Amino acid sequence: MSDHSPIMASPVSFGARLASSQAFVVLFSDGMKLVEETAAYLDGPGRSESKQLERTAALSYATESMRLTTRLMQLASWLLLHRAVNEGEMSLDQANREKTKVKLGIGDPADPETLKLLPETLVALIDRSLKLQDQVRRLDATIHAPVPEAPPVANPLERQLGLLKAAFERDGD
Repeated sequence: MSDHSPIMASPVSFGARLASSQAFVVLFSDGMKLVEETAAYLDGPGRSESKQLERTAALSYATESMRLTTRLMQLASWLLLHRAVNEGEMSLDQANREKTKVKLGIGDPADPETLKLLPETLVALIDRSLKLQDQVRRLDATIHAPVPEAPPVANPLERQLGLLKAAFERDGD
């Protein structure tokens, strides 16, 4: 005789699994490479390029490079926080509390006219950072989505027992 009782299972947290998935590893790697690439550009060729710009374009360069750097530092903070979860250094709940310090605001791209004034490499880095920010925001919403509580599993015989009880009560009248 086999037991056909319902198995009580708790809901699966897709967020926790997603944070330790290969997709996260790739996102982490891509994000950190972008941070390094941007730093190398801004400290090297970007510095030279900015000195050759007209005054208005140089001001736009300074503004956009600062926005880019700030965005990437926030993204790197988020990625490092979730890598700590993956490596067991902190729980997802701890990361959820800590991530409130990280600002993953909606990336507002610069005015298209401003972007035309900037070097192509900087514009490409800005575009890539906005795409990374969008990916991280979606992943963050998935990882930190509340886990629904499992609905109570009703006893499959309960309805049948109720019908039998009702039938016997009618007969007893």
